[in-house]
Amino acid sequence: MGIRYGLGGNLDLSHGQYDSSNASNIEDYIFQRVISFIHVPYQISTPWARSQSRPQKGSNGLKTDHSSPLIRDTCGIRPIPIKDNRSQGDSIRPLPHRLDEAVKIVCCGGSAISPPTFSLVLQETIHRREFKLGKAIHAHILATGLTPGKYLNTKLIILYAKAGDLNAARHLFDQMPDPNLFAYNAMISGFVHKGLEPRGLELYYSMRDNGLDPDQFTFSSVFHACAGLASLEHGRRAHCVMIKKKTTANIVVSSALVDMYLKCSNLDDARQEFDTLPDRNVITWTALISGYGRHGKVRDVIELFHQMIEEDFRPNSVTFLSLLSACSHGGLVDTGWKYFVSMIEDYGFRPKKEHYAVMVDMMGRAGRLNEAYELVCNSPCKDHSVVWGALIGACRNYGDVEMVKVAASKFFKMSPENVGKYVVVSNAFAASEMWEKAADVRERIGRLGLSKETAWSSVVSGNITLQTAKDYKSY
Repeated sequence: MGIRYGLGGNLDLSHGQYDSSNASNIEDYIFQRVISFIHVPYQISTPWARSQSRPQKGSNGLKTDHSSPLIRDTCGIRPIPIKDNRSQGDSIRPLPHRLDEAVKIVCCGGSAISPPTFSLVLQETIHRREFKLGKAIHAHILATGLTPGKYLNTKLIILYAKAGDLNAARHLFDQMPDPNLFAYNAMISGFVHKGLEPRGLELYYSMRDNGLDPDQFTFSSVFHACAGLASLEHGRRAHCVMIKKKTTANIVVSSALVDMYLKCSNLDDARQEFDTLPDRNVITWTALISGYGRHGKVRDVIELFHQMIEEDFRPNSVTFLSLLSACSHGGLVDTGWKYFVSMIEDYGFRPKKEHYAVMVDMMGRAGRLNEAYELVCNSPCKDHSVVWGALIGACRNYGDVEMVKVAASKFFKMSPENVGKYVVVSNAFAASEMWEKAADVRERIGRLGLSKETAWSSVVSGNITLQTAKDYKSY
């Protein structure tokens, strides 16, 4: 007779095909069922994967095989063969549609569920970004009074950090008596992705002080933090540590390093790191092109773009966005149009609203406002505020108040709470000495209860600190 656990109805764990007496206890049985629901081994190459595929002895002395045909047939699962002969590395293929059933199993197993089983399912919720399911598992762990242990606690930290709930992640992190590298990496990455780069760097130095050596994942997050803060000093320190520790930089770390030097306005070091990359891809090329574009190196951007193509790298839509932006800032309208058409006809990309906004900005900078207006009206993105916002900025530069009125009317219907554009429109009226209209726009900001986001500056002195300028209206 099979075992049943209820959660929103009965969940039949046996399907009438598996005799639970073959397992030493409920935990052995449930672990096998969870394995069958969320993993199908298709090439065994790691110790963990081998341990799950080899017949092993349970506590009752009987051999169990977590990847046996019996278990797979019970769930209607078949291994997916590899189509080529290249090495596949770590090798378990997740099933996208059975995770919720695995969560039901572990949440109904009571005290029979052990930390390794919870960790297994948590890892799948993280991998598939099913954070609500992961939090449900955590709630069940708390309800059962289970003591997580370091490995399971680390998984929970990673879960909350990736979900963006840094308060919960930090609470779990602070409860760990001796956080490991994975826990530190999860917290540092979480802070950086939330725009809290200073806290990420502080945690990085704390990790170093506690005797833990950073790995590739750590350096990737640290370089992103330094790029966000434009902190060349801290970026160079981290780069020196990476060289000293002889940490091999993969393509992700190398791209982050190049981007860090670019955003710290150190083009020479960025180019040097790029030129020494053993493996380049479209991401590293785009990072370099974008960085040179931000620094107004328009001719270099165009040269790099053509060099990229000559080396058989296919540009993506982000590459073209960086290229068009450089042409816009360089006043190369005809050249920009050529690349815009090439993006569509030669590479088959469908321009996004960001591409149209750049083209509007490009023509606006050249004073070709009527052409910019026609492009917006005829584009498939005419219902997006970003293109009208670009037109507002272009019209303001040339004092075309009538066009500003038209563009503003369209923009604020789509984005009524964008205080920045209200200020732009008000300034455009003021520049044309239309003081009453400028005052009306300012009053509207007050009626809507809008306010400009407080500006802040980062000050680097030893450790990173943030200084918020709350007492200033603007910079």
